[in-house]
Amino acid sequence: MSSKKKLTETQVERRNSMIETAKSFIFPAILAAIIGVAVIFIMNYVNVEPEDAIVQPYAYAGDGEPIVIENEDLILTMDSTTTEFTITQKSTGKVWHSTAEDAASDAAALSSEKGKLQSNLLLTFAVETGLKTTYDTFSYSIANGIYDIVVEGNTIKLLYSLGNIEKEYVIPPVMLEEDMNNWKEQMSAEARQIVSEYYKKYDINNLGKKDNKEELREKYPALETSVIYVLRDTTKEQLKKTMETYFADAGYTYEKYLEDKELDNAEKTSDKPIFNVEMDLTLSGNDLLVEIPFSSIEHKNVYYVYSVTPLPYFGASTYGAEGYMLVPEGGGAIINYNNGKNSQNNYFANVYGWDYDISRADVVHNTRAYFSVFGQATEGSSYLCLMEEGSSYASITADISGRLHSYNYVNAEYTVSAREKYDIGDMANSDVYVYREELPDEVIVQRYRFLNTMDYVSMAKSYQSYLFDTYGEQYFTLNDDTAVPTNIEVVGAVDKVKQIVGVPVSRPLELTNFKEAGDMITELTNNGVRNMSVKYTGWCNGGVSQKLLKNISIVNGLGGASGLKKLQATAASNNADLYLNGITQYEHKSTIFNGFLSYRDAARFLTRERAELHQYSHVTYAMRESSEPYYLLHTELAIKCAENLIKYANKNNVGVSFDDIGMDLSSDFYRKKTYSREDVKKLQMDLLKKNADAGTNMMVNMGNDYTIAYVDFVADMDLKGSGYTILDAEIPFYQLAIHGYVNYTGESINVCGNDVDELLACVEYGAGLSFTLMKESSFTLQKTLYTQYYGADYDGWKDRLVEMYTRYNSELGNTFNQEMVKHEVINEYVRCTTYADGTRVYVNYSFTEDYADREGGIVKARDYKVEHTK
Repeated sequence: MSSKKKLTETQVERRNSMIETAKSFIFPAILAAIIGVAVIFIMNYVNVEPEDAIVQPYAYAGDGEPIVIENEDLILTMDSTTTEFTITQKSTGKVWHSTAEDAASDAAALSSEKGKLQSNLLLTFAVETGLKTTYDTFSYSIANGIYDIVVEGNTIKLLYSLGNIEKEYVIPPVMLEEDMNNWKEQMSAEARQIVSEYYKKYDINNLGKKDNKEELREKYPALETSVIYVLRDTTKEQLKKTMETYFADAGYTYEKYLEDKELDNAEKTSDKPIFNVEMDLTLSGNDLLVEIPFSSIEHKNVYYVYSVTPLPYFGASTYGAEGYMLVPEGGGAIINYNNGKNSQNNYFANVYGWDYDISRADVVHNTRAYFSVFGQATEGSSYLCLMEEGSSYASITADISGRLHSYNYVNAEYTVSAREKYDIGDMANSDVYVYREELPDEVIVQRYRFLNTMDYVSMAKSYQSYLFDTYGEQYFTLNDDTAVPTNIEVVGAVDKVKQIVGVPVSRPLELTNFKEAGDMITELTNNGVRNMSVKYTGWCNGGVSQKLLKNISIVNGLGGASGLKKLQATAASNNADLYLNGITQYEHKSTIFNGFLSYRDAARFLTRERAELHQYSHVTYAMRESSEPYYLLHTELAIKCAENLIKYANKNNVGVSFDDIGMDLSSDFYRKKTYSREDVKKLQMDLLKKNADAGTNMMVNMGNDYTIAYVDFVADMDLKGSGYTILDAEIPFYQLAIHGYVNYTGESINVCGNDVDELLACVEYGAGLSFTLMKESSFTLQKTLYTQYYGADYDGWKDRLVEMYTRYNSELGNTFNQEMVKHEVINEYVRCTTYADGTRVYVNYSFTEDYADREGGIVKARDYKVEHTK
């Protein structure tokens, strides 16, 4: 009994020992299993190259006859052998050409340029090393016969294959006997007879006397083991087309065609770049709609579509033509045909400015167009090109004849696939770029609107009608202002490094507290300034260089929540609109204590690096990497910050001013959720519309056209643009469309660098006045980075401000509740703007010469004069 019990205890001990031993292997076993699964996953998925896309070239099977569609206003006539077309305006007979007329005989153009001049579409693609190549539809599609045309009602679909390849017919060049017999069984008797006649049968054991056995073996390896059929070399194009129909009806596919090509060593599938793209043309009233769906773009995986340019030379005019091009520089500008400025750079501007989610090593000049329109005028007619969808990808180019060819032209290039260069040091002999993996499910839409006049004022009014139709007339009602809209930007606080216990620490520097801001409003009102919109900048989260707006905290020393409440009451009692300004797309100097983690909250470049931004040197133009960085915010967080700002403003019964929305527009390649530039634009529009409908007063800077319907005030609008030498005149095209419906100002007159020029521009462009003010003197800003406010001393500027406003308001206050109806470029220096009630405003930019106006008065140099209707 004792022995049995003892034995049992021994067994127990052994069992426990075995259990403990087994337990010790559990974790290593689990770890090994995880590693094994990971290795299998990587081997089978991560390292597997994606299957290359199959791009089937198009082939036109039409009869070569012209294609015509028309409506009550327009006729579109297309040459089906080239896809070039004309648009005829029925009311005037004016004919617009889709390509440069007679380009093939242009002696000034290189052969490569001639192909582009005769093309309806340019497509630029790139490879991993960054090399870019441009294909045009004339040289790489039409010339090779790889295109198709489909007419559906009032729409023509142009299906282009662009590549350096020959036209293909989807019929087997070589086929095994068994396969051929199966396909012929699916055909009619007539089809079987024709196919049998034009395919030659080869059997290695039964070759003809003239057949070279070794050549056939080398060319058709399958002949060693199988009987094959080979398409005869003498088969004509028309018969290939016919047999293509027979095989297609039998169910023969392009994939099977590629398999059969592999049976012929001379017919291997080409690895040359080839792209399919669709461009749709639709007549709609007096408009031509041009659409390019991104979903239609097909290409092989090793090539990336970088940009597309639809109708690059639409309406292009040559030497001897009279007319001009309209470009969206500032409020608008014109470039006269053949102006002889070939030594100057061509015109170029990014629509809505730079996408800050694309890194730059240096910046010489930031180009910007805040409305997406261009056009041409000649021979008594004109057209506007209105970029409806995809406009945020566009850049506008315009040039005159005599540089690359004999044509004046303007077009829009859409950069549809962003790219970034990897920093790989010395690991490779060439650059390596990363591209957006897939194009967004979007579409490019350009609307060409044709007018029976060359007058840019009429073009602007047509654009106005387009805005009303697009956004709804309920968002565009003439205001009832009887005084000049005046923007007073009050600077609350900036940051300054101070010594605290011998340690340099950045602390807010108060420049104007809430009480002082209220006193300014009251004093200006008492001095006759009316219709004020007060934008309070630098009031929260550290000041002008504002920290993340996840939480909102008033800068210490400004007066706190009670001081803000009193400021709101003061503004209301003086009939002034108060706006709290905030930065919503960026953060400055934020830390974890402000709720900011850059790895989580920053937007991402295509390289998946955080969107860390720096200032650029005005001397070397290079990035100042020693400057303190700031971050572009992840899109969802940026929208949340905007909502926080709106909520705070609504709680305090004041308006909201966005420092960046309406001016900056950037994409976001955040790993979990990517936002294209168009996605972000739509989110911003939805945000503004929602709050406009809720009655929130909103102000933006610059005034990108997609915001204009929803905001109450636009500050810091770039009226004149950059003054490029190729331009012949700046005009208020945009302002002609929106004046009286939306209040806007130019730059702040007292800090812009040239107050007289800015004032004269405001007069010409029908803008209100804008001033940036602070209660502290400019000396307070010494040893800070805020030199832009050196001219903002309220005590030093208030008398000049009141004087400037008083004259401006007394002479022009009646014009801000009505439309501009006319604008004239009288000479190099003098402009005249006319309003609906007949008021004429002359502006003389000359430094030396006075001008005698039509009423017999004198417009002094560097001054303006207003003539009211008598």
